[in-house]
Amino acid sequence: MERIICLLIGYAFGLLQTGYVVGKINHIDIRKEGSGNAGSTNAVRVMGWKAGGLTFAGDVLKCLAAIFIARYLYRDSDFLPLLSMYAGMGATLGHNFPFYLRFKGGKGIAVLAGLVLSAGLVMVPIPLAAFLISVAFTRYVSLGSLLASSLFFLEILIFGELGGFHIAAAYRYELYILVLLLTILAWYRHKENIKRLLAGTENTFGSGRKKAAE
Repeated sequence: MERIICLLIGYAFGLLQTGYVVGKINHIDIRKEGSGNAGSTNAVRVMGWKAGGLTFAGDVLKCLAAIFIARYLYRDSDFLPLLSMYAGMGATLGHNFPFYLRFKGGKGIAVLAGLVLSAGLVMVPIPLAAFLISVAFTRYVSLGSLLASSLFFLEILIFGELGGFHIAAAYRYELYILVLLLTILAWYRHKENIKRLLAGTENTFGSGRKKAAE
């Protein structure tokens, strides 16, 4: 029952579509501009850095807020890291598939950033470095996002096997499965980007806003 409650808490917070709200403030439906995605990358391309930064911050914070509430409610649980991950998964699902926007949301990377932060600062440097370095050298945000999500999964595996979560083995394996599902979901949401990356036609960061203006 705790798992379902945490999942629902996360989903409720994930429903706050920051990009959509910021777009409406700027008299734009972000889902009909640029790539049609409600995430922070498209917000930057369509509305600029300020709007993109607000979108990213809002998407990170809603994940952190969901996890904070789950941790508070079940602070005495002996598998709290697992419940936190359920809240993070719920936030991702709410962000990616908001029912009131016909299940058309973002791709969950900013929410994943919130999940990485919630797991502890020790988890941040490797995914962050992979994202920044890959984007700096290739200018492909999608590639950086995929690398960051995959490395986070590997970090969780290593950290867990080193005893970092302090939970029973069954809960630990369940946590691994959740993070694996989140990683698979991130790759699935980027399937069109992957096709363009393989074809060499993916938009580079900084080119989208000019195209949108044209």
